[in-house]
Amino acid sequence: MPRSPYGFVLPLLLSLAVATPVAFDPADALAKAAQETVRKQAPKPTAKTAAQKAASPTTAAKPAAVRTVHKAAVHKSATHKAATHKAAVRKAAVHRTGKARRAGRVAAGAAAGTVAGAAVFRPVHAYVLMDAQSGRVLDSENADTLTYPASLTKMMTLLLTFEALERGTLRLDQELPVSRHATNQKPSRLNLAVGSTIRVEDAILALTVKSANDVAVVLAEALGGSEEQFAEMMTAKAQALGMTSTTFRNASGLPHKEQRTTARDMARLSRAVVARPAREYAYFSRTRFDWNGTVVPGHNRLLGRVEGYDGIKTGFINLSGFNLAGSASRNGQRLVAVVLGGTTAASRDREVAELLEQGFGAAPPKQTVAVTDVKAVR
Repeated sequence: MPRSPYGFVLPLLLSLAVATPVAFDPADALAKAAQETVRKQAPKPTAKTAAQKAASPTTAAKPAAVRTVHKAAVHKSATHKAATHKAAVRKAAVHRTGKARRAGRVAAGAAAGTVAGAAVFRPVHAYVLMDAQSGRVLDSENADTLTYPASLTKMMTLLLTFEALERGTLRLDQELPVSRHATNQKPSRLNLAVGSTIRVEDAILALTVKSANDVAVVLAEALGGSEEQFAEMMTAKAQALGMTSTTFRNASGLPHKEQRTTARDMARLSRAVVARPAREYAYFSRTRFDWNGTVVPGHNRLLGRVEGYDGIKTGFINLSGFNLAGSASRNGQRLVAVVLGGTTAASRDREVAELLEQGFGAAPPKQTVAVTDVKAVR
């Protein structure tokens, strides 16, 4: 039987189909068919749609002006944030500083022996305005409250010195010896040397002008033999003057817990001082004096500033505050004003000036001035 010409072709085709199978994935076919359907159904973009697309900020570049405004807004926002941060930093710094200052004040108060809720120590604030001729009190506050005289004490030291000169037990040109005890006094001092001497008149000026504590002891030892004995003489004289609330324990006014007085008593002492002969009271008007070639300035700054003012004595220590006994004379009338426990030397001076003006009828009644604690002796 003869062979068909295609007999060998069919087996060959079958063998190739078996050797190279066709790969077919139904999922891929479905996905491709869906994409093609969506593509064919999507509308073609019109001219209006193209223009909107071009104007869209997400598909087109922003104009230059818009970009500039946007950039400025971003910069302004950043600057505002930086300024806000800086202000916050400054505020925090101020808070920390204030807190530190408050802590410092608390520490200072604790060092001074104060605690939260306890009364803070204040020197007694008191004043007396007195007519020097009659002794009548024209105005006062806390006149009989005990406090510390500070260097107003030296008015009594000088009063006893003037009485000794009057009796002849001292001479103005007499040289007084300087003891070691005298040189050991705290400032204010003339810085005398142990074994040196000082004339009585120079000693008087050292007290009225400089308020020298070492020189006060020199006079005390010359008049009383010792400072302790002289203090007893001072207290006895105070009693004789009607200073019933005053006790002296030293000649200078340096701190001593038992050395106490009142504004009324200091006014009485001032009245006794201004009643001394003019040649003696004139020492209280001196603003400076010469000592060993050096000009020593004074502390009484009302001299030359208040009409008729001519003395008397300044003073302050930590316990008393700033004190001043002052006197002035106008039209035959003499007044004495004493202020104890001033906040500062300036406020103390103003109070005395106000009192004197008030007494002479040139000013309304004075206002009370608060006080504070200070650390100074003069």
